[in-house]
Amino acid sequence: MGEIVKKEILIDGPYITLGQLLKEEAIISSGGQAKWFLKENAVNVNDEPDDRRGRKLYDGDHVEVPDVGLFFIHLKQESE
Repeated sequence: MGEIVKKEILIDGPYITLGQLLKEEAIISSGGQAKWFLKENAVNVNDEPDDRRGRKLYDGDHVEVPDVGLFFIHLKQESE
């Protein structure tokens, strides 16, 4: 089994949903798989179990996907 990834996720808007994160990180191949994936896998948001694909993830949140990795949500900074 591969090494667990730790990755910073930069978001443009105020939040990203848990389903969007799973799709963008290629953990699932389509948004429709999010509900199934979350029922079958114990995903933690800020150290609490969460199975809602629409869960909003904000700057400072972190998501742990077992056997995949730990993802840290950060707001993309505007360049000056």
